[in-house]
Amino acid sequence: MTANGISISVNHASPVPPYEQLRAQLADLIAVGRLGQGTRLPSVRQLASDLGLANNTVVRAYRELETAGLVKSRRGSGTQVIAPSATTDIEAKLAEHASTYAAAARQLNATNDEALAAIRYALAHLDKP
Repeated sequence: MTANGISISVNHASPVPPYEQLRAQLADLIAVGRLGQGTRLPSVRQLASDLGLANNTVVRAYRELETAGLVKSRRGSGTQVIAPSATTDIEAKLAEHASTYAAAARQLNATNDEALAAIRYALAHLDKP
């Protein structure tokens, strides 16, 4: 799905549940400021239709985002972003790069532990001669 220049997709072959893929992508977009405070998210029905998901999958992703304090859902008025975007430019850039890296790791079918180990290794060896 692409809306306002923002792309969201779900890999149905991924071991990561679709609701978690959706939740993570939306949370990342909020973190980097691509979805700012007050932005209305697509309706559950519309997003489910666009992504080929069941309505309950989108409902669960939105519920998880609401529990995390990132969005607020109100019957009749939809779901809006309530969390402020990243507090610093560095945080925003790191979140954007992390999102890109996470997507690449998922494409390689790497586990979370493998992806995190690769980051730790890269950071540990960055300053070594």
